[in-house]
Amino acid sequence: MKIRLICSIIWGLWTIQMIASSSFYFRNLSVADGLPDLVINALYKDNSGYVWFGTNTSLERFDGVYLKHYMIKGSSENLKRVYAITEMPGKEIWVGTGNGLWRMNSRMHDLEHIASDIIEAPVKALLPDGKGVLYIGTEKGLYIYKNGNFKLLLLDKNVFSLKNYITGLSFGEQHLLWIATRKGVASLNLIDNSIAFYPYDRAFHSVCCIGKTLYLGTMSEGIIAFDISSRQYRRYIDVGCGVISSLSSDGKDLLYVGTDGNGVHFISTSQQQVVKSFRHEVGNENSIRSNSVYSLMLDRDGLLWIGYYQQGVDYTLFQSGLFETYKYPPYFDTKDMPIRTIAFHGDEKLIGTRDGLFYIDESRKIYRNYHSPELRASLILSSCYFEGNYYIGTYGGGMYVFNPETLTLSNFDSSESNPFLNGHVFCIRSDNENNLWIGTSVGVYCYRDGKQVAHYTASNSKLPEGNVYEIYFDSTHKGWICTETGLCIWDPSSKSLKLDVFPEGFVDKEKIRSIYEDSEHNLYFLPEKGDLFVSTLNMSRFNRITVSLLKDKALMGIVEDDKKWLWITTNNGLYRYDKKETCIPYNFTDGIPSPIFINCFPVKDDTGGLWFGNSKGLVYLGTQGTNPLHNHPYRLSVSEILVNGKEFYPESRGNDIRLDRTASSLTFRFSGFTYTDPSNVSYEYMLEGENDSWKPLLGTSEVSFYNLQAGKYIFKMRRIGYPDSEVKLNIVVEGFPLLWIIGGGVLIILLGVVFYIRIRRRKQQSVVLADMRETVDVPEPAVVEQVVSSEIAKDIKTSEDKYKTNKVSPEECKRLFKLLEAVMQQKKPYKNPALKIADLADLIGTSSHVLSYLFNQYLNRNFYDYVNDYRVAEFKQLIAKEEYARYTLSALAEHCGFSSRASFFRHFKKMTGVTPNEYIKQLEK
Repeated sequence: MKIRLICSIIWGLWTIQMIASSSFYFRNLSVADGLPDLVINALYKDNSGYVWFGTNTSLERFDGVYLKHYMIKGSSENLKRVYAITEMPGKEIWVGTGNGLWRMNSRMHDLEHIASDIIEAPVKALLPDGKGVLYIGTEKGLYIYKNGNFKLLLLDKNVFSLKNYITGLSFGEQHLLWIATRKGVASLNLIDNSIAFYPYDRAFHSVCCIGKTLYLGTMSEGIIAFDISSRQYRRYIDVGCGVISSLSSDGKDLLYVGTDGNGVHFISTSQQQVVKSFRHEVGNENSIRSNSVYSLMLDRDGLLWIGYYQQGVDYTLFQSGLFETYKYPPYFDTKDMPIRTIAFHGDEKLIGTRDGLFYIDESRKIYRNYHSPELRASLILSSCYFEGNYYIGTYGGGMYVFNPETLTLSNFDSSESNPFLNGHVFCIRSDNENNLWIGTSVGVYCYRDGKQVAHYTASNSKLPEGNVYEIYFDSTHKGWICTETGLCIWDPSSKSLKLDVFPEGFVDKEKIRSIYEDSEHNLYFLPEKGDLFVSTLNMSRFNRITVSLLKDKALMGIVEDDKKWLWITTNNGLYRYDKKETCIPYNFTDGIPSPIFINCFPVKDDTGGLWFGNSKGLVYLGTQGTNPLHNHPYRLSVSEILVNGKEFYPESRGNDIRLDRTASSLTFRFSGFTYTDPSNVSYEYMLEGENDSWKPLLGTSEVSFYNLQAGKYIFKMRRIGYPDSEVKLNIVVEGFPLLWIIGGGVLIILLGVVFYIRIRRRKQQSVVLADMRETVDVPEPAVVEQVVSSEIAKDIKTSEDKYKTNKVSPEECKRLFKLLEAVMQQKKPYKNPALKIADLADLIGTSSHVLSYLFNQYLNRNFYDYVNDYRVAEFKQLIAKEEYARYTLSALAEHCGFSSRASFFRHFKKMTGVTPNEYIKQLEK
């Protein structure tokens, strides 16, 4: 008993520390994301990874991006409320509602009402035992489902007694099932089916069991604790609200408490205290959306889900913990600090930020920070450990020397006020001869033994004009000097700077941010603009490297790990590159606080760990950096298939998808169930039979194909960098049946005969007209010829349209696009909510097939996004005009062509990153 108590206390202390140190980032789901009802009564996460929401009218399935709706059927709206959700063997979802028990029918892809003739009361609680038995708490007793049969168990002979009004179920020790009712709590012995009842004068709303104590939620008195040994009730910890709407636990120590009025609270039962609270705070965007909590779930993956009254759902964003933000508790935390430079020596860390300098020696337990007025400037640009001291460059405050033994700062060289007292020092490097090189706003300095050896400028040497941003010494001891206007090289043999050594096509005329030599002695150059550049040391071979994921990104820093992969920081994410074809993105999901990395030279420490300067902290990747792939708890899955915009279900359970020739569009929606911000997801896909290369898919979980030709295809998708996560689907697009082909052939022959006869008749007409012109002075029959020609052209065009191939020339696409833009801007067809691609094709005089090709292949987007972009733009124009201020958002959305308010909100946020209300508030500012 003592050992158990000690273990419980240790667990409690560890839990408190983990929760207190955890960061929670919330994302909200509402109408704009497709929720049809904002009252969330129940939450559940199934074994596949889907999260289910129970609302007042529906069951919602959420995969991290998309919601799928299952409406509760029934004549009474008051009875459609979902109270409980659970999963049974075979991945069956069971649902308790106000009008009974429902089950997801996998064959019908919909909810079916089950046992309606047996269970005629609202179902308030569902609890499976994991072995095929389900306990069902209703307003008229407990039902036990086993082997396809339902058995009723009454806690009181009077079926209408409040003892039979069950509100919660929880398994306890010694084979007991605890039952919360509106008249007290009961225990059911699952071995002999004996029942014991313990009355209470208030109704219970929920129950959970930890050890020898029951915790019961009430609607007026807060939490009540029931000691199982003494059979005594007592008031428990006050959470600031008497209405306990949700109560659950981890089964070991923590209680998760949802209140209707004071937010969410985590309670450590071993420590008897609240260890974490979440409340809505006015003006704090990082707080939860409301204090009126109706449902609460901390899932098995550590994500917190909160269902509100009329505010939808909040959930914490998933982070794998692969990367960490450095902290030295309790003294120092780099969270939210913009890191500009880092220098390490053993256990010592010198960290330069935009807000000062920080020194940490964990072995000696020393922490110091320096900022204005100790520093003439708080923006630290560069640092270097050299001969026992740290040398520090600032922006506008010159250069300092930091002594780690005395923890003191001193000026570097007071005799040179510019740059060493009030100038800019951009980089500090040492060479193999123990010289210290300094790149400044007034040229390059070289010091040895504390004395100036040289000062190179554009006027006294071949140093290019401008600030000197980087000096890098390679393994041959050459010094590569990067300035505002280009490169030069320090030649150690001649002790001089050289400009005339660069071959044609090199990057010597560009502004280079950083240079790095890898283990294979290749030099990598990071230009301010453009692609990564690589060269041999002697510049005999060099080329630009085009990596699709790095396109249009500013390259900030580069370092090589122990597996010889390159890590590249950018202004929009961190990437791991194998120097060949594979490039893996890392973002918030992996633990990176911000996608924005600063121009900070990354560091690999003595253990192989990697350190990166981020705009929101010093990011660290431990020794797992040699294999930085974390295990995903869920298999990548196709969550929805759309054919011609409508949901499609394969006829069999296999991987084959069979489509007929009427399928002009095929869309796959998929999920990895990571539950992060949708903009952070990254996949790659391939359609074998159409192309043989993987295409990256960033920030979206959907891919569409249009007008697939008859044949067999294999759709493949996977997480970028995770080959083992690959999922395949076979696609068969059927050709025309033989009878269709024969009939089509006969039709073509008949059309050919008709066409021949019409041409022959027109030739005869031409002969007659010619004879008339020879005998009579008749004007040229321009009108007749024009009509004839147009009819012929029309026939030819019809024939060409019918037999045109899948390809449309770039010139034709360009012409059609100009025509399309003109129609959209002048005629504004997007205002029609029922606009179809065929309607738009008619307006520009082409076919739906060609227009689909234009969108998919030439514009790389779908028809709906294109049209909705115009609708959003129309809304922005209208909302800026005073005469439209009196209209509601729904009215304006309809005026712009949106078919529903939800569609408008969803696309507006997708396009702008904010909701319409948030956009309007920005305009008002």
